[in-house]
Amino acid sequence: MDALIKSLRPNQPADAKSADSKSSDSKAPASKTAEARPAALDPSEFLAAAVSADQPRPSRAEAEQAVHVLLNYIGENPEREGLVDTPRRVVEAFDELYQGYHQCPAEVLDRTFGETAGYDDFVLIRDIEFTSQCEHHMMPFYGKAHIAYTPVERVVGLSKLARLTDIFARRLQTQEHLTAQIAAAIDEVLKPRGVAVMIEAEHTCMSVRGVAKHGALTFTSRFTGMFRDNPAEQARFLSMVRGSQR
Repeated sequence: MDALIKSLRPNQPADAKSADSKSSDSKAPASKTAEARPAALDPSEFLAAAVSADQPRPSRAEAEQAVHVLLNYIGENPEREGLVDTPRRVVEAFDELYQGYHQCPAEVLDRTFGETAGYDDFVLIRDIEFTSQCEHHMMPFYGKAHIAYTPVERVVGLSKLARLTDIFARRLQTQEHLTAQIAAAIDEVLKPRGVAVMIEAEHTCMSVRGVAKHGALTFTSRFTGMFRDNPAEQARFLSMVRGSQR
């Protein structure tokens, strides 16, 4: 149920990987520890706003016209009373649902506090509810994020981890990438001794279309530092998270 996320951005090009695999018979197998450590994400993916102020974008009128076209495509009459304002409403909803593209994750984690009285255990926030949109079908997936980190001298405000989750969730996503981005941002900005992130979510692209399996949950997890290297800390984190599932 709890698996380390595979590398999303391999550190070497495809040709190099092919060359390595061709010569693998003559090499000793890599250690399990090395294989388990995922490649780091490019910091530009998770530290800055995803949309720059000068990035060319369609106008609001063009976006509303696109919704008009989609209404025609499904066989509707965009001019009937119930749909006349739908293009405007859809674009306004997009502005809200995808506001994470315009927000900077690093700024959310920027303010920390040093009044910890020597606290040296991990901090866990569980059951952070979120809603995101699947990048494959643009349909919602929603659930809970559980986040822990072991601070070094300074801690971040508790609400900031929930805000960080929302910033990444309010973009087109896969659950795997969402999990990796949250962990990478905390690891890069706070420089803790370790980070643990687990996300459980239901995907409507699976529950209301396709195989239509309502209630099926997907679990993803990402561990860095002491959580990655110490199985006992992983187990303690998972035990505390599961304690909430009564």
